[in-house]
Amino acid sequence: MSPPIATPRSRALGFGLRKARLARGCGLRELARATDVYPAELSNWELGLRVPKLEEVALLLGQLRVGLAERNRLLELAEHAREPNWLESTMPGAPADVSAYVEYERTASAMLSWEPNLVPGLLQTREYVRRIVAEPGRGPDEVDRRTEIRLARQKRLRGRDPLQYSVLIGESAIRQGLGGPTVMAEQLRRLLFELDRPNIGLRIVPATELGHPGLHGSFTVLEFIGLPPIVFLEQYRASAYLYDDDQIAAYRAAAKTLASLALSEPDSARYLREVIAELEA
Repeated sequence: MSPPIATPRSRALGFGLRKARLARGCGLRELARATDVYPAELSNWELGLRVPKLEEVALLLGQLRVGLAERNRLLELAEHAREPNWLESTMPGAPADVSAYVEYERTASAMLSWEPNLVPGLLQTREYVRRIVAEPGRGPDEVDRRTEIRLARQKRLRGRDPLQYSVLIGESAIRQGLGGPTVMAEQLRRLLFELDRPNIGLRIVPATELGHPGLHGSFTVLEFIGLPPIVFLEQYRASAYLYDDDQIAAYRAAAKTLASLALSEPDSARYLREVIAELEA
């Protein structure tokens, strides 16, 4: 048997197939019988461990009566599922919950994030989120919808099996003042609160005259139980998922460099309190 695939696209394809099956209220064995596929094989497809042929994907989508747009998206994922890295475009008006990243985040066991300019999404307050998603031309209903989606993702940090989350935040994110003093002070108090959680490690990286790999932008390393890690890079209208061993090693090394420049957690807490005092003065 060939080794597992588990590339970013194969996992996204699996997420989509499973979502389509559940949307129809169809059990895995029921779908396997209807399409003459072994249940174990169908399970491997949904996990991204194996890649079905295009005609097999088309058969599943037809059985589940998947709409044209989603059908085309999943067939495109299947066509390129064996490619190790993935650039995903996010077009204006695309629903925020379509991104595969939400599923990667949901299924990860641990994450390490570097955020130079913004507080990470998993730690944002409602008002801070609204300031980010309220772009010109975006209506209030869409702002509300995107805000709720982002806040719902934060449940992953709680519960019986919470995500182990390590985050390094650039000083400019703390000093940016997004939304004004009141919004920013509330956001920084939220960070102080999260610092006390046993599954969250949070440290501030001060501005420095030294060059370092974090100057090139934010990144997140996602770890999974039984599956290879993925590096996620996000820009305004596009995202990239990296899977190559060399890429993973490079971003882990970058995180190690940033950690060497960061304040300790107690010093990070003191720094946050100082900035809050300045904002409330």
